[in-house]
Amino acid sequence: MTGHTAQARSTLLVTGCSVLALIGSLVGLSVLGSVDQEQAAAPAGFATTLDAKGVPAQYVTWIERAGRQCEEVSAPLVAAQIKAESNWDPTAVSPADAQGLSQFVPGTWATWGVDAASRDGGPQPDGVADPFTPGDAIMTQARYDCWLADKVKAMGAQGDPTRLMLAAYNAGPGSVQQYGGVPPYPETQAYVARIIESMADFTGAQPAEQGGAFGDRVVAAAEKWLGTPYSWGGGGPEGPGRGFAQGANTIGFDCSSLVQYAVYQASGGELLLPRVSSLQVGAGKAVARDDMRPGDVIGFKLNGSYDHIGIYLGHGQFIHAPKTGDVVRISNLDDPYYTSKSQKVRRFG
Repeated sequence: MTGHTAQARSTLLVTGCSVLALIGSLVGLSVLGSVDQEQAAAPAGFATTLDAKGVPAQYVTWIERAGRQCEEVSAPLVAAQIKAESNWDPTAVSPADAQGLSQFVPGTWATWGVDAASRDGGPQPDGVADPFTPGDAIMTQARYDCWLADKVKAMGAQGDPTRLMLAAYNAGPGSVQQYGGVPPYPETQAYVARIIESMADFTGAQPAEQGGAFGDRVVAAAEKWLGTPYSWGGGGPEGPGRGFAQGANTIGFDCSSLVQYAVYQASGGELLLPRVSSLQVGAGKAVARDDMRPGDVIGFKLNGSYDHIGIYLGHGQFIHAPKTGDVVRISNLDDPYYTSKSQKVRRFG
């Protein structure tokens, strides 16, 4: 509900798996803006292609347009929010008087409402910004999401920007600022988790580079955990787990456990990689950097050894668990930080 619940109620950072890789070697952990903007880069953390099968047909064009308004707001995210807010009912009104598909309360709508469409569903503005007009509601949602994304970035709040933006949408940016991250309200925390999980239902595959059946299974296993917290020393072949040291209070994955999990699951439990990245880059079959295909594993020498690792997705992207305080996300191989590092590629299956 874009009624801003909070307003109504009025470490140590470890880059990649460097220290874990060292410990693993020592103690034997290894086992084998503008609403009219029409172009934006893909967000770093989440896929952006809309799978429209769960979206009412009359809303698809608007949601795809909304997903091009800024870097942080994708079409799957917009669809997941609408599903959670109103379950696709454009006439919905909550007990708090939140209205329409995107559930804006009147005060927020008065500030942010966009006249993008006509009441009969036409693509031209009709002179009235109306929360019960689907096109108006969807484009206002994107406009407000983008503003919130900029707002929480400027605050310097800790955590994944998408989660922070969603928390601000539900609880208000003041609450995110007050707590320096996702506020501890059960409603808001459940809302954020629900949207992140639901995004997978609305995310379609990009035109794929061919990874082969095994590689595709590796990718699918890893992508299942997008948005999962980084946990130093946490996770393993069966899924996320509680880490130790700075990961002791976090259930999630680190870089090498995510790779171990994805390959183990893709193989039906028959292939268990070593636990640490420095050993994973020596397993499997060596592949030339130019011959990578989806599902291949790519290791990076960040701090003197191959202490970080991820899974290639195709189209110059890879999925990984970057560092403490971050989440499993998609990054670009052409990021200067990664292009400047030595890399090794391995293939399994």
